[in-house]
Amino acid sequence: MTNGNMKPTQPTPPQKRKIIIFSDFDGTICMQDTGHILVDAHGCGAIAREKLEEQMKSGSRTFRDVSEEMWASLHVPFDDGFVLMEKSIEIDPGFKEFHQYCVENGFPFNVISAGLKPILRRVLDTFLGEKESSSIDIVANDAEIPPDGSQWKPIWRHDSVQGHDKDVSVNEARLQAQAECEPDEMPLIIFIGDGVSDLAAAREADVLFARHGLRLEQHCQEHNIPYIPFTTFSDIKREIEKISKEDQKKTGGVGKPVRYNPRANMWRRISSKEAVPTLMAAATPSNEEKMFLWPETFSDYKPKTIQEDQEPTAA
Repeated sequence: MTNGNMKPTQPTPPQKRKIIIFSDFDGTICMQDTGHILVDAHGCGAIAREKLEEQMKSGSRTFRDVSEEMWASLHVPFDDGFVLMEKSIEIDPGFKEFHQYCVENGFPFNVISAGLKPILRRVLDTFLGEKESSSIDIVANDAEIPPDGSQWKPIWRHDSVQGHDKDVSVNEARLQAQAECEPDEMPLIIFIGDGVSDLAAAREADVLFARHGLRLEQHCQEHNIPYIPFTTFSDIKREIEKISKEDQKKTGGVGKPVRYNPRANMWRRISSKEAVPTLMAAATPSNEEKMFLWPETFSDYKPKTIQEDQEPTAA
């Protein structure tokens, strides 16, 4: 319908592919590590925690073993422990607006974490509101927390040294989304992270966002892994808007889509040759798997100069 001299509104072109977004939590959505805040204040303390982490870095103990000991050291009821966290943690300043953008556009947004689901849910409920938070699926480990708060116990998602294999969770979501798509459609998986520990999941995504100046970005640069740097979720929102428009035009082999992860394309190649975008970069080096279990052993990242930072990083 038109009103006076107003031109009829042109409908937005339908999204060809379903966009599904996964994000790490600690260091990505939350600027601090929620587990560290709790353990340092109500558990074994920062010094003991750092010693446990050194055992993990050396390879003498697994992430799962070390995490179980740290969580078991907690002696605080859940609600009491969250009082400190609420005062200590900071959420990425662009996250709330970004999440609203995902809701408005029908993009499923999932938190994927090696942490404990009850903690992550409480943080999201507090900073987004329970109604907004309820639309976010949290893929993380569960927990048994006694009423007196003694010896918290993780309930691990997977029977592995990590306890939660994020790459498995991402691919489960991919397969489910593929089953819900039309035969000529393929889901577009986006992953957002900050550390090399996110790489197992990130390498299975089609588009990777890495927080600028941290270890995931360093690893991507060292191994020629396509990624998009971000400082806040506001940056991610702008890029996904561009990607969504590009994808509407170029899905199905027309043109050259940008910034896609070649490794994830292998999954698409199996089920739909027509839907596979043209690859933009060389395949991920095969020896990168060595870095998944003990990412913290890598040296701290030194950010690039401003001049270097202005050069393209996504190719």
